[in-house]
Amino acid sequence: MAALAWLGIPVVAGVIAVLWAAWAARPRRATGDGASLAEHERFLAAMERSTGSHRVPDGH
Repeated sequence: MAALAWLGIPVVAGVIAVLWAAWAARPRRATGDGASLAEHERFLAAMERSTGSHRVPDGH
């Protein structure tokens, strides 16, 4: 009976490892392109506001 218990431990560990791997590899939910594009547009607008009014000298 002790040998059966020692064989059961790696089997249970293997099952847990397979379940964890399946959970870790599951496809992620999509956030949606609309929200991402809107966020990017807000970022670009903020960058233009912060750097658009100042010009860098040419150095000549």
